[in-house]
Amino acid sequence: MAFERILLEREGDVAILTLNDPATRNALSWDLCREMSTALDQLGDARALVITGAGKGFCSGGNMASEVGEGQGFGDMIKLGLVEAVNPMLRKLAALKIPVIAAVNGAAAGAGAPLALHADFVIAGESAFFYFAFANVGLALDAGASWILPRLVGQARATEALMLVERIPAAKALDWGMIYKVVADEALLADAKALAARLAAGPTVSYGVIRQAIQAAAATDYLSALLIEEEAQRVSGNSKDCAEAVQAFLEKRPPVFRGE
Repeated sequence: MAFERILLEREGDVAILTLNDPATRNALSWDLCREMSTALDQLGDARALVITGAGKGFCSGGNMASEVGEGQGFGDMIKLGLVEAVNPMLRKLAALKIPVIAAVNGAAAGAGAPLALHADFVIAGESAFFYFAFANVGLALDAGASWILPRLVGQARATEALMLVERIPAAKALDWGMIYKVVADEALLADAKALAARLAAGPTVSYGVIRQAIQAAAATDYLSALLIEEEAQRVSGNSKDCAEAVQAFLEKRPPVFRGE
């Protein structure tokens, strides 16, 4: 389908999803989320995904100009949008079985900040910043911020980010352990694509179960995590890529992974 607020492209085995709604600085509107959800169903045989924003910013957060229906409170409108558009998209993103890289350019504000943090690798340009702006407009939080942020930076820093609502520059985000890497602005997309290409050439089944196990273990206890690892090793160990790696080891050559 033709998209109005995003772009979906392929470069070899890498899919590139670009938030592309310049009129709202790539706001995470309900329509944009629905387009993202559709795009995530159309990745086909891609073996890695890059998410970035067009123009000078990654995502400005929720669209505060969204229309409120007759007899509906502003909060009711937001909840409906989360239920019907935002959260279904985020569930699809979390469930992907391929590595996800976020290339954060400029502002990742409001819901745009936790959206970026859904990626397995977050690469930020030097001028990028994260800004959990919810409380500044009298709102709480959404887009998984309450789950993701404390697990990345701890409760104290998450509370600071969410309640004091101060910009977190890329360098600070890296120092906090919130993101993977900071690069020069002009090198951002190329760096993200290079990492995606590297991952796309790797053992895709293994990567898929690793990302699912990490997510599941963050929400469970130690003994359950061991059970998750047992199943992860069964699935990856039965993959063709694992068989290729074993054969390559015996033949003393580099393995050639095909994502199977």
